[in-house]
Amino acid sequence: MAIGGLGYLNQINRTNSNVSSSVQKIVTGSNHPSASNGSSSYAISERMRSNIGTAAQSKSNAQTANAMLNVAAGGVSSTVNALSNIKNQILQAANGTNQDSDIAAIGQTIAKAVSTINDNASIEYNGMKLLDGSRSITVAGDTGYKTVNLKDLSSEGLGLTDKQGNSMIDLSSREGIEKSIETVDKALNATLGMATDIGAAQQGLMASEENYTTMGESLTASLSTEDDTDIAAEVTKLRSAETQNQLALHAQKMFMHNSAQVLSLLP
Repeated sequence: MAIGGLGYLNQINRTNSNVSSSVQKIVTGSNHPSASNGSSSYAISERMRSNIGTAAQSKSNAQTANAMLNVAAGGVSSTVNALSNIKNQILQAANGTNQDSDIAAIGQTIAKAVSTINDNASIEYNGMKLLDGSRSITVAGDTGYKTVNLKDLSSEGLGLTDKQGNSMIDLSSREGIEKSIETVDKALNATLGMATDIGAAQQGLMASEENYTTMGESLTASLSTEDDTDIAAEVTKLRSAETQNQLALHAQKMFMHNSAQVLSLLP
């Protein structure tokens, strides 16, 4: 009689465990929500999830770095335009038809362009200046680190002014004008080189972003194949386990009731 009662209790425990396992699988959508559902398969699934998270974060890092480089590229483009304008103004100043007042006006236009260049050098992304020579962009990804060095594109960094802020553009003589053109050409080449470096870095980041997207999609598909729960089948198992649990509970109650009747007959 005691053996029968123990058997019913064991049956109830087994069905409760089956119910709990099915509910956990249905809720999580995972065939291996814990190591108790298969330690090796659980480890494989969790490793895949970790790799999916790494790919997603690496993609996010690439996107953020690209956004920063977009801001820097805008500043560099504006500086290229300003330098081109300065060179045009210098060439205009070289024309022998200019009066002193014309040269003075040209000098003011150049000064405004130099001010624009310094404004460009001070542009910021997330509170960080990008084109004053203080910043390099390091992108952390699943495949390692990539660094993009941003040069000093201020008027001083480009040789347009000295350390005291005095202009290196001389419009007072033919020799000064020729030397000024050389100075601007050198600055323009450095700025165009920075534009090229940024463009190449952005192409690399876009390629990395695509790779991380593909990696994440492949890992997600593999995880789905490995770990996704067949919800319909699991619901059927759950209903079966619940039915068995109810039957075992009913049998246990009947057993206890019959036991009590037998005990009542004993002297």
